Amino acid sequence: MSVCAFLGDEVSGLGFRLAGAEVHQPRAHEVRELFARLCGEVQLIILTAEVAAALPQDLLQRVETERWPLVLVIPDVRNRVVPPDLVAVVRRHLGMAE
Repeated sequence: MSVCAFLGDEVSGLGFRLAGAEVHQPRAHEVRELFARLCGEVQLIILTAEVAAALPQDLLQRVETERWPLVLVIPDVRNRVVPPDLVAVVRRHLGMAE
């Protein structure tokens, strides 16, 4: 069993594979099932913004608020989908948003 899983593009996956992560390059219709399975198997899931966009927003938000697994959304190599601004999200949750 792997501690970390990466879901995203092939180029980014190469670096994560070198770091010891379990790497997946799912098609859009495979993302939800794979993500749900990995939530029960790994401690950290790193996914590109493009892959995260294929998940239902409520599912992603629910898992992000759970203790395990830790979920991190990063930019993809093509930068077609921009991940959320974490600073803005934290400020909004703290009531400090402009």
